[in-house]
Amino acid sequence: MIGVATAVIFAGGKSSRMGEDKALLPFAHYPTLTEFQYDKLSTLFDKVYISAKENKFDFDCIVIQDNYTEDSPLIGLISVFETLKAEEVFILSVDAPFVNKETIEKLLKHNESKFDVVVAESPSGVQPLCGLYKRSILPLAYTQLEKENHRLGDLLRLANTLFVEFDEDDPFTNLNHPKEYQQALKTFENH
Repeated sequence: MIGVATAVIFAGGKSSRMGEDKALLPFAHYPTLTEFQYDKLSTLFDKVYISAKENKFDFDCIVIQDNYTEDSPLIGLISVFETLKAEEVFILSVDAPFVNKETIEKLLKHNESKFDVVVAESPSGVQPLCGLYKRSILPLAYTQLEKENHRLGDLLRLANTLFVEFDEDDPFTNLNHPKEYQQALKTFENH
């Protein structure tokens, strides 16, 4: 295990560009992308949860449902800390299957108490759904919610955030479009 006990897979997005719920798409040798991510994170963390609007999964997992009607990663983040007692959680988007153990370990080795968030930054920008979030972020998150600003990037700029630099974008490839999904399937077939 890697020092942090809890991970949460964010699988509540609308998947509008994919045309179907990407969290439920088959992936590698798994019935769904969510199960693929769940299994991977279960080898690294003591507890793995899934953040979503509803429990749409047909495998044994604990789903943290959003406590608010709005639909955003900010809502997911607030709901996670309102639901769990954990002081810190590692968050990963369901549609980032290339984030591996090495990427996660590199992030977590920078975990210091002075930071509210430790998050990946690649050449294409900040990766807000690949990082360690601490309970200390909650007051700021509530303030952003009150202002109806759901952008995690803005929250990270306001918080005491450590941006950990990565040299390439590949690990953070998101499967947003059918073409990206098909390409990822081919890549994992060759592993």
